[in-house]
Amino acid sequence: MLEDWTRRRAARRVEGGDDRPLQPFRWWHLLAGRKLLYLPASPAEGRDADYAVDIRHWGKQGGEEGARAHLYRDGKHRAQSRLPAGFPVEGGTLEVAMSDVGLKRARYVTEDGARRQLTPDPRSAVGRRLRFDREHPVAGRWIGAVSVLLLLVGVGLNLLQIAEPVSEIPPIAESIGTFESPVRLPLWLNVTLGIGAALGSMERGLRLRYHWLLDGAGA
Repeated sequence: MLEDWTRRRAARRVEGGDDRPLQPFRWWHLLAGRKLLYLPASPAEGRDADYAVDIRHWGKQGGEEGARAHLYRDGKHRAQSRLPAGFPVEGGTLEVAMSDVGLKRARYVTEDGARRQLTPDPRSAVGRRLRFDREHPVAGRWIGAVSVLLLLVGVGLNLLQIAEPVSEIPPIAESIGTFESPVRLPLWLNVTLGIGAALGSMERGLRLRYHWLLDGAGA
């Protein structure tokens, strides 16, 4: 029920397009953080057109409201929306959302609830990271494991730092006592671990991975 409400709300944000052609991904778009993902045509699934979702953070196509997603059908601009976006297409919805550090989700959700990840442009940062995983699977797994470890450390430290002041609230202190964190880190190490957690979230965003606890804390 919550997902249905979220999709209806996202659909109300969709605005019409202007039929401009889809701009190819160029290397300098990496610097601007552009993201371009595709859903190819599939007559067997009732889709006779190729779709692309182009995410811009600023500039003419991004507008003044910050990051926006643009929907292209067979290379022509058909719709745009603030994020998170939900574009109705044949047989389902294209859903795109961002976290503070990267992609949160980019998927095609069918009317019966099946989900499929959109295909990133191979020249984009997401496409390059996924290609690295395919070409260097062992190194890719190690990088992924380090990202998770950095985020777990960040979550643990956040919980310890939150628990101490919360336990000092009078009703809580009277019922269960106060908590004193056993970990006291110097400022430089706190900052370093915070940066590491942010980098871990960014790396997972490049692999289209997101978990509300891990990546939410990292963001």
